[in-house]
This record gives sequence, structure tokens and C-alpha cells, in this order.
Amino acid sequence: MGAKEIIESGKAYLGIEFGSTRIKAVVCDEAGEVLAMGGFGWENSLHDGIWTYSEKEIFAGLKACYSDMAKDVSDKYGIVIKKFAGIGISAMMHGYLAFNKDGKLLVPFRTWRNTITGEAAEKLTKEFNYNIPQRWSIAHLYQAMLNKEEHVKDIDFFTTLAGFVHWKLTGEKVLGVGDASGMFPIDTKAGNYDAGMIAKFDALAKETALAKGLGDLLPKVLAAGEKAGVLTAEGAALLDESGNLEAGIPLCPPEGDAGTGMVATNSVKIRTGNISAGTSVFAMVVLEKDLSKVYPEIDLVTTPDGALVGMVHCNNCTSEINNWVKIFKEFCDLYGIEPDMNDLFTKLYSVSISGEANCGGVLLYNYLSGEPVTGFEKGALVLARSAEDHFTLANLMRSNLYSAMATLKIGLDLMLKEEGVKVDEMYGHGGYFKTRGVGTRIAAAAINAPVSVMETASEGGAWGIALLAAFMDQSQGKTLSEYLADVIFRNAKCEKVAPETEDVEGFDEYIEKYKKGLAIERSAVEVL
Repeated sequence: MGAKEIIESGKAYLGIEFGSTRIKAVVCDEAGEVLAMGGFGWENSLHDGIWTYSEKEIFAGLKACYSDMAKDVSDKYGIVIKKFAGIGISAMMHGYLAFNKDGKLLVPFRTWRNTITGEAAEKLTKEFNYNIPQRWSIAHLYQAMLNKEEHVKDIDFFTTLAGFVHWKLTGEKVLGVGDASGMFPIDTKAGNYDAGMIAKFDALAKETALAKGLGDLLPKVLAAGEKAGVLTAEGAALLDESGNLEAGIPLCPPEGDAGTGMVATNSVKIRTGNISAGTSVFAMVVLEKDLSKVYPEIDLVTTPDGALVGMVHCNNCTSEINNWVKIFKEFCDLYGIEPDMNDLFTKLYSVSISGEANCGGVLLYNYLSGEPVTGFEKGALVLARSAEDHFTLANLMRSNLYSAMATLKIGLDLMLKEEGVKVDEMYGHGGYFKTRGVGTRIAAAAINAPVSVMETASEGGAWGIALLAAFMDQSQGKTLSEYLADVIFRNAKCEKVAPETEDVEGFDEYIEKYKKGLAIERSAVEVL
């Protein structure tokens, strides 16, 4: 069947992901081939000190994104969409959406970006002996309890953004295990929330206004491949304002953007991982066993099929590289040259490879904002070198590219060096890897493991959740990793770069100097 026939007969799969700046829709066939796309731009707002998106914005954005995708289908194939073989909803993880027994949102959505739960996160980490970051849903709930917020007594249910949208489309209060692992710790053997930690939380909650036990407030946990309800008539109307979409379409468990990123990069198998590098950067490694102790720098979450994942998340990555490229663009302007910006990025990325493996001693700190992994609540931009260091264009650009990975490397080294975690291969995606042979080489040096970038890496999380919808329908007894390897990525083309000894040793030398130089960064933050 051709693409038109696949969509017209209802045998395609739809994935929708709510990112922080864009809602994206992808339609694919059972082999993962993208047939149509749509999108809608949106931005969070700061209201009363809280970063949020309103309920109205969420569903207006959902409709607009779906409508844009439907237009793409109409323009390409001249048909109207009436049904799909499966639908999946994904969104940025964590945050806090709390509802009363009537389904009313009690307080505005508190997104992952808010850093207002420090007291709760610290107390829960100590109580559970398990790292609870500020952005996790349970930290938001407990902070509201500690603050004695009026709405706490009325909470009947709380969930993530993906769980909320899925609930409104299907009536089911469920969550994929990967997204659930960013709400509350998961017992990976049981495939459910950790019962011991729930008991500890309920003990803490005894003297508060919370009316129900935590187990009754959380969404039900489902693994990849399970059915998570069907699209209701009300849900179809929320999704498709044209009224053409039929009810009864099955939905897969809603997932978080970390999980869909793992699916989209074929990194759900043990001893694989992925690095997502753009404005911010995070890396995820699927673990063979538990870590020996709690690390504040490492989040423990799961794959969409429930395997334990170590995650390091950093706030700063490519923004300062972009600023340096703009400086060189201004230099070109002085000579009346108008360079193609893509070409300028490529040239400046590429020249870094001719720099010295340790950047000639040139240090750069790219902290536009704070960086929790290294203990910074605020950031400053710093270029530091001694008179003896080799300040060349190649070393400057190499230091830029190293700095984008430096804080991530500090966190990953805790897993890879202190804990002895093994990684057979990492998959990269994001703007950092756009210039062939550069980002992959430096990332491989940072982690001392091969790094690959697939041609499909740019499809992103909306494609990942569409694949999870297809897996629900087409798994036929395969595990998720088997399905991805045998069906979706069987003939995938990729650029694979193994670490070079000189690069690994040079980056290690750079990072030791970088860690000592954090004192310079701290002074800059205080002075500037």
C-alpha cells in the first residue's frame, strides 16, 4: 500500500508530543516511515512566580497541531483523516497537575522548569535514600503540603502533562512507566511505584491535609505494548475540531519526552544510551544494575518498558557556541561578506578538530543559567587562559564544543568511572551533532565509548511516541528493543564514531583543569 492508502484505510499511527516550545505531530506507517507531520509553537508563561501553560493553551495547542498535520495530509494526498491504527501522547516530563474529585484543575500547571521545591526534594531524598530532583511531581506535591497550600485537602488525582491529555482523550488515568518514573520512584522488578517509599510518604503525610493515600492519587502504571484505552467521542472532539476523526481508536500508554527520545534513537536496550544536545543537554544510560549509592547529579528513571536508566541533565549546551558564531558573522559583516549561516556553523565546528586535544589550555564556561550538576544556581560566561596557553581559532572552537559537554561529562563520569557502568554505544541527537564527524567525535571522547547519529535522529519524540503506538499494535511477542532493532531500525543508516585515544586523554586533561577552574566561574557569578 502507498502512503495515501495507508492513511485513508486507518492503518497509520499518530504520535503527538508537547515540547517546551513546540507541539509536534508525526504520522507513520508500521515500518516507522514518516508520512505526514504538523506542529504548533507555544511558550510557557510566568504567572505569580510559576512557569506554566494554561489548560486552555494546552487544548488549543493540541487542536492546532492536529489541524496542521491534517492539512499536511490533505495537501500531500488529497484525503481526510478518519481513523488511525493507534495514537500516542507524549510530553515534557515531571511537573504538577492536581485535580479534585470533579476533575477540576486545582492550581495552574507547575512545569518541570520551576525550582520552588528545594525543601521537599531534599527531605524526600533523605527519607527515601533515593535522588528526588526538584522537578519531580512528588517534590511538587510534598512542597505544596509543607507550604500548607489550601488546595491540598481537595486533591483526588495528580499527573503529568502527557497523563492529563491522555486522560481527557480516553477517560483513563494511566501513565507509561517511563513518565511515571519522573513522578515517583519505580520498583523496576515489580514494574510499579516503589511500595516501600509510598508507605514512607504516607507516614510523612499523616500530619498534613492530604485526604487520600499516595497510591490512590497516582495514575496507574503501564508498560510499552499495553493498551491504555480508546479515543472517546469527547476526546475525538478535543483532538480534531473538524469532526472527521472517529472515536474508538486505541491509545498506547502516554510517555515522557525522555522515553520517546530513547525510542527514537533505538537506545532502550541495556548498555545503550543517548545524548540529546541542543539548548540544554542530557544523557541517559540503560543500567544493568542499581547504583551503589545516591548521587544528586544522577536521576534514576526508566525506559518505556521499565528498565532502569541513569540520567544526567544539564541546563546549558549550545547557546554559547551560537553566540560565538554570531561574533564571527559580525566580523564577516565588516568586510561586506554575507556568509551562509549553516556553512559558517559547519566551518567553525570543523576547524575545532584541528585544535589540540586539550584545547591548548583554553577554558570556556558556557553557563548562561545555573547548573545544578556543578552546584551553580546562577551562571556567567567565562573565557579563561594564561599567557602560555595556545589561543587559536581551532582551540577556541574546540573549547566551545568541549564546554558544551563538560558538565555532562562530570555527571556521566560518576556512572562510567566511579560506578563502572558499561556502555556499548551511545546515540546522539540534536543540533550539536549536525556537523558530520565533529559532535560525534567529541562526545565519543567525553564518554570513551562509540557515538552514533542516525539519519532519523531529527524526527524526535513525536515520532518516538508514534512508534510506541505501532509497537502496541504490532509487537507480536517481541520485546520493545527487539521490535525497534528488527522492524524500525533494521536498515537504518548512521554515522558511527569510535573514541580516539588522543581525544579521550585530551578531554580528561581539559576536564581536570575545568573542575579546578570552577572557582573562576564562581567568582564571575559573584562579581557579574
